Amino acid sequence: MREQEIQNQIRVAVSAAGCTIFRANVGKVEMKNGRWFDTGLPQGFPDLFGFRHSDGTIFFIECKNETGRPRDDQIRFHKMLTKRSVIHGIARSPEDALKIINEGLVGYGFSKR
Repeated sequence: MREQEIQNQIRVAVSAAGCTIFRANVGKVEMKNGRWFDTGLPQGFPDLFGFRHSDGTIFFIECKNETGRPRDDQIRFHKMLTKRSVIHGIARSPEDALKIINEGLVGYGFSKR
């Protein structure tokens, strides 16, 4: 399954579970006039982020398919979040995302590197 499909399934499931979730579009694109547009988010920023309605706690979700691996910039972002005990992880399914969010997991799915 493509990561975009997994991401869409996660967004639906997490919204239904009492959270607000946003998709983060990151990167640069060249516009028709030749200038570059940058989203302004840091490199490695996760695909999805949001908060639980129950307590306002924020979370970050990086979406990967069954064989997807985090890039170096995503690992750096993960380490920064881990140092601050922020809820985040890699989700390969809606079930993974809900586990990360509901259990308040920090770094779920990232290997120890």
